[in-house]
Amino acid sequence: MSVTRVHLHLVSDSTGDTVHSVARACLVQFEEVEPVEHIWSMVRTGTQMERVIAGVEANPGIVLFTLVDEELRGLLQEGCRRLQVPVIPVLDPVIAVFAGQLGRKSRGLPGQQHLLDSEYFQRIDAMTFALAHDDGQSAWGLDDADVVLVGVSRTSKTPTCLYLANRGVKAANVPLVPGVAPPPELLRAEHPLVVGLTNDPERLIQLRRNRLSMLQQQPDQGTDYTDIEAVRAEVSSARRLFSEHRWPVIDVTRRSIEETAAAILKLMAQRQGREDA
Repeated sequence: MSVTRVHLHLVSDSTGDTVHSVARACLVQFEEVEPVEHIWSMVRTGTQMERVIAGVEANPGIVLFTLVDEELRGLLQEGCRRLQVPVIPVLDPVIAVFAGQLGRKSRGLPGQQHLLDSEYFQRIDAMTFALAHDDGQSAWGLDDADVVLVGVSRTSKTPTCLYLANRGVKAANVPLVPGVAPPPELLRAEHPLVVGLTNDPERLIQLRRNRLSMLQQQPDQGTDYTDIEAVRAEVSSARRLFSEHRWPVIDVTRRSIEETAAAILKLMAQRQGREDA
């Protein structure tokens, strides 16, 4: 099957994060497609829209947009009709349903999701917390976390914490090192949800070898880090610890970071529900 290249114009009156996410979520459903993305962000004047339309004319392709200004929307849609290219307002169906259910008209203000509100500062605070408590750092502050991820090396602890932080969740992570007891602060923590992350030993070895190669080290350089029997013992020991403390366990072998984070958020919601009951 040959690769199909497609020009994709993403037009937004804000940062373009939303329309970009929608485009990526759709494109992963198609194999052998190579998108050429043209990002048109912070489009808020007629002159800027003229440049967008000229760009679409130079490289015809699908146009996705998130614009709330009716005049700009009209200019873009009219330009795309003239050029005979598909143009899609990605948020319109969702906003229409909300408007119908709430019995209200949307405010039509651009970039509202990026206002410097309390939620924004909560995310910044959570990101700072995740960085300060990464890889077992600042163990004395673990009880201030919303969630603590525990696992052996290469179980996606750090990227999952950063993803959760972007959702406003204070996440810390603690690595389990063979022959080293977990920090007592972890075992004493009462406030956070502690979640054990595990991975298939063979997959772990593959990830660890890749890491060593990136660090320009030999994969089997005299340690148990990539020895299959040692890794199996490491994973088994971690699982015994999880079971001993009754921590929920998530197997990340076939999960993306987003899927792991979604499972953790679900566990947090369930825990909150029990506490509220």
